[in-house]
Parts: sequence; C-alpha cells; structure tokens
Amino acid sequence: MLVRDVMTQDPVTVSRRSSVKEALTLLARRGVTALPVVEPSGRLYGIVSEADLISDTVARDPRAQERPIVIEPLYPPHTVAEVCTRSVVSVRIDDDVATAVELMTSTGAKSLPVLDEDRRLVGIVSRSDVVAALARSDDVIAADIDALFASLGHGDWLVEVEDGAVEIAGPDGVAERSLAHVVAHTVLGVVEVRVSG
Repeated sequence: MLVRDVMTQDPVTVSRRSSVKEALTLLARRGVTALPVVEPSGRLYGIVSEADLISDTVARDPRAQERPIVIEPLYPPHTVAEVCTRSVVSVRIDDDVATAVELMTSTGAKSLPVLDEDRRLVGIVSRSDVVAALARSDDVIAADIDALFASLGHGDWLVEVEDGAVEIAGPDGVAERSLAHVVAHTVLGVVEVRVSG
C-alpha cells in the first residue's frame, strides 16, 4: 500500500497567524489530534498538536487545595506560530505505508503530513487511516483483487482472503506468480500474500 491510498486528502489546516483558540476549535470540531500549519504558498511550515496547544493555555485553578509555586508565563501564547512544532516528520505521497507506520510508531506521532516534491501539503496520514485500511472486510479485499486480475486478463485466478491474508491459485510460471503477488499487495487491507501455481 502506498501513502496515497490511505491518506486523507485536503486535510484541515491552519496558518501560523491563526490564533490558538481557532486551532483548538478546529481540533475539537473536526475530531483530529493535529493540524498542519501551512504557508499561503501551500508549503508546510510546521504542525500543531493538541499537546502544543494546551500546554501553556490551561490556567491554574485557584480553588486547587495544593498549589506548588509555579512561574506562569507573563504572556501566554496567542498564535499557532508560537506553539507549533517546526521540525516535522513527514512522508511523501508515493512512500510505502509501512514506512509511515514505522515513523509514527518510532516518533509517537499520531499523524504525518503528506508532502509533494516541493514540500507542499497534499494530505495527512493518521494511525486511524491505516487502521481503517487494515479493517476492510475480506470480501471487499477479494473483490478488489479479482477486479484487478480481470483487468489484467487473469480473471481465472482464484482468490481467497482470510483475516487480510490472501491465497492466490492459478498463476503459471515465475513471472505470473510474481505479478499476482505484486498486484495483490497493492490492495488496501492485504497483510500477506501467498501464490500457488
């Protein structure tokens, strides 16, 4: 699977001049955990997460019984530029989803901006996007593979799918088995492919 297959296109974004309140409202309204911060040119400036937005925004409640002495910032942040992360881990549209998953798990990021070759934002890929792709039903996965094989003139190949694992019977020779293997792996939700002649 490629990032382009699972990403959310046209994600909700903010500019660096957006207020913290605007960004918080967008996160709450859209049910997302981070927003790409984009320049007017469409290039990525940074990313702002829930943690970035709430860290200096929530004031201490004077009703709390035990209050350690805390030095509060004189001027709490007002714009996204003041709180966003500039060093952004991102992926390209034609990267493998496995690469995106590795980046998300190693960095703890819940989502990654998807950029084109000019660093312009074209989408966002999140853990939930990957989960949705992997959760596709076996019947839908099999139908997609069957349709692909038919479009290649191999409608006679037999496909069975169980828990995302694909069994393909019918391809003759190394070249056909390789083709069946590669084509099946392009379908969303496929976790393993086995081909027999």
